[in-house]
Amino acid sequence: MAIDVIGATSTGSLGGVSKPTGAARAAAAAAPGADGFGDALAGLLASVDESAGAANNAVANMVQGTGDVHEAMIALQRAETTLQLTVQIRNKLVQAYQDVMRMPI
Repeated sequence: MAIDVIGATSTGSLGGVSKPTGAARAAAAAAPGADGFGDALAGLLASVDESAGAANNAVANMVQGTGDVHEAMIALQRAETTLQLTVQIRNKLVQAYQDVMRMPI
């Protein structure tokens, strides 16, 4: 089995790694002047769905032999990270709601 050297031309497929993903765009939308918190959450959920779909497509391409293993693994990791971010945001929202409900009136 030959091991290919990573060169300047082979890193072109990783160019999208530094671009903001749907989660980063949703987090930026939560900044002051944004439409609203609900819109930011809707954007975050859309980015989770988008990254999961991209991961499924990358894995399907890999299985068919038209895609690269590295691209599939990057897409899977991106989808997992986006989902973990969404779960942590949900946990913080639930915790904040419970804290508000425990406050004496």
